[in-house]
Amino acid sequence: MMKLSWIGPMTYIVGIIIALLAGFVAPQNAAIMLVLGILGILVALLNVTDKELMLFLVSSLVFIMGGSSLSSLITGLNLPAGASSGLVGALNYLVVFVAPGAALIALIALYKLSKD
Repeated sequence: MMKLSWIGPMTYIVGIIIALLAGFVAPQNAAIMLVLGILGILVALLNVTDKELMLFLVSSLVFIMGGSSLSSLITGLNLPAGASSGLVGALNYLVVFVAPGAALIALIALYKLSKD
């Protein structure tokens, strides 16, 4: 029987690569956002264990807030237009990739808390 333990980490790597490349090629594309959102949910479901729940939530929250703040900073740096929009697009896509998984894991954590 084939082991499928590689699917979770590979989903994470694919999501990161898509987010980074798409930020420079196709910023603000709804189809890419949908794909990244679905991949983010899959990453959360396949990779986050009960033991890692809180670490994942804290890391996701910090990344979402930091990514949004960095977008503002990059915009204010007066970089060349292509570089600035590409970096901001990549950061925005990374946030889109992380946020749905974080929301799902937060709901799971709330459910587990309510059971106790």
